[in-house]
Amino acid sequence: MTDETDPNAGLFGRDEPELSPEEYHELMVFGKNPNRVSAMEALFGKELLESVAGNKQIPESAKAETVFKLTANSVLDMIMDSLSPESAEEVAECINGYIGVGLVNKKFGVDLYKELFAELGKVEKSESETDEDYDRRIDDLSEQWWQVPQPLLNKRNPSDAIREELNRYGLEDRCPGDGIQHPLPENS
Repeated sequence: MTDETDPNAGLFGRDEPELSPEEYHELMVFGKNPNRVSAMEALFGKELLESVAGNKQIPESAKAETVFKLTANSVLDMIMDSLSPESAEEVAECINGYIGVGLVNKKFGVDLYKELFAELGKVEKSESETDEDYDRRIDDLSEQWWQVPQPLLNKRNPSDAIREELNRYGLEDRCPGDGIQHPLPENS
């Protein structure tokens, strides 16, 4: 095992590698997910599998789906329970937004973020424009893009397509602004 992956490297006189703030963020948010999965499996995995396997009321053909749904529900509950009440609703709305984008992407065989970034990549900064003004213009164009009918969505605008998919699952309850949050992925 190398020092980079050895959690005990610092215990034996070798310093752990220094991480940039971005690398640390990436490690804490995404890099530790395999460890979190192992810990959650130890926390409730065995009991969940045994409860579904031993439940005679669940048809064999539905057991895998039941395990998935119970696991996803448990993870979502853990996330929401770990947040302050003020943050939990905002996080829930962001999760709904990502689910909605994913459902639209799957239904139409598109990647909405890729399409958005392709359009934004065409925008050039004018010589007289400050960095702040250019960034503000990009942000404004990004917000407007969600309202523009797209050929890849059968001329639906992305916000309406997302809202329709969220409505199918009871996830679109209220509409501040356009009713949909469109969080950009971290790697944008």
